[in-house]
Formats: sequence, structure tokens, C-alpha cells
Amino acid sequence: MTALDHPALRAFTAQIRDELAVAQVLIRRTKHGFELRHVDDRDRAEKTLRELKLTDLRALVQFTAGRAFRPLKSAPNLQTGWVLRLNDDTELESALNLIYPGAIADWFAAQPPQPPVSHYREFTHRQTGMYRITTLLSDAQAGQVARACCHPQFCLKRRLWTVNGLTPDAGEGKSLIPCLEPCPLLLEFARKAVRVEQEEKLKLELSPGEAATLTAALQIALATPDTRGNLREADFNAPGNPRRLRLLLEKLAALPIKPTVSAED
Repeated sequence: MTALDHPALRAFTAQIRDELAVAQVLIRRTKHGFELRHVDDRDRAEKTLRELKLTDLRALVQFTAGRAFRPLKSAPNLQTGWVLRLNDDTELESALNLIYPGAIADWFAAQPPQPPVSHYREFTHRQTGMYRITTLLSDAQAGQVARACCHPQFCLKRRLWTVNGLTPDAGEGKSLIPCLEPCPLLLEFARKAVRVEQEEKLKLELSPGEAATLTAALQIALATPDTRGNLREADFNAPGNPRRLRLLLEKLAALPIKPTVSAED
């Protein structure tokens, strides 16, 4: 199938002038088709990049540079150092579907003023079995889960689905790939969040200064991610999982804490 009889592909390729960035992939038009490379390799000489074939992409996107498994293909940890040359629109679609599955179709679906979005309540009410408990999160809690799980640090898709009190992603730090409904990773994270909420609560009183210190410690931990592969991205049972750290940050930010006033003020 060519772009001529594929409306989504035709509309997408029309967006590509000289080049177009799709999350971490830079698409460039060439005399013979297209060239793909990592956006961080924009200015690198071709001879310094590893030349890939279309059949090499599946292996490339499975793991990070540190050989950690990538459960979420829209995570901002795509390997660098490669270049892929494609002959036509059909090969471009095949390549993008391997790197970012469904990206072109979802982008096209999101073009109308009211795209086909499944919001959190609608989506979770369809769940059965172990994921049924995701309906127990309040709107505020579901919003915290979404902001933590879908943060640009973890996912480059632009979230269009919402829950009451949560606005769609504004686009800053995100990509042109839309997210039309909660993904399986979000669902699993929400399930863990419910289990955490069901645990017996500790009575812990924090001064504003102590809360600020805890917030700073979490921010430092998130800014220095594990590079040895000790923490798996989707292991939400691990207390040090980055998404759990960011969820705790969300909860701290929601506390009615008054600003710290020093004795000198």
C-alpha cells in the first residue's frame, strides 16, 4: 500500500518538508527516499553512525544502550549512533511502526477537533480481574498517577486522555505522537498506586523545611537515574522505581504546606 491509497500515511508524509522530528527520531528527505537517525545524532557525520537495515530495527528498539529492556517504546531512551535509509513512504511507515508502534495511525486519528479519546474513568470501568481496582482511585489520585507515570522523563507521547481535574498534556517536552487512552504500563502503575493507598498509613509529621528536604532528595534521585540496570522500568514493586518517586513528589506538592519562614525574616 502506498501513500496514495493510505490517507494517514499521505497526511503524515505531507508534514515532512526537509525534515521532521518524531519523538527521538529525526526523519530527513533524501533524493532516494528518507533517512532516519536519532535526534541527538542530527549533526554527526554519517560515517560515524552504524548503518541499519529495516530488519535491524526490532532488535534496536528492544533495549537501551545499557541493555535494559524497554517495555515502553515511547520512553526517551532510544539508542543513539545509527542511521537508516529508506526507499519510499511504505518503508517509512514500516520503520516508524517498529520504533513507535501505531504512531502514524494515532497521529492521524488525533487531527480532528474531537479525536477518539478514551478517558481514565471510561477506560478503567472496562477493566476486569486484577485491574478492576484501578477504578478505586479518586480523581485527584488518578491525576497524580497520570502526571507521574506520563511525565516527559518517562514517556514522549502527548497525553490527550484525562480524568476530572487533569488537563491534557500541553505538549512541552512531548512529541507529536498522541496518547489516546491509558496504556498497559499506566494501568499497572495505577493498580500499584491503589495497593499503596490501601496499606496501613504511617503517622508522620513534617515541618515545611523537612518536606522541602524530602522533595529535594526525590528530585536528586530522579535526576541521577540508575545506569547499571538494577531497577527495571516496569517493576513498580521496587520502592526506588522512578515513577514511584515521582508519584511521591506529586503527593508532596499537593500537601497544604505553608512556606518556610526563617528566623531572620
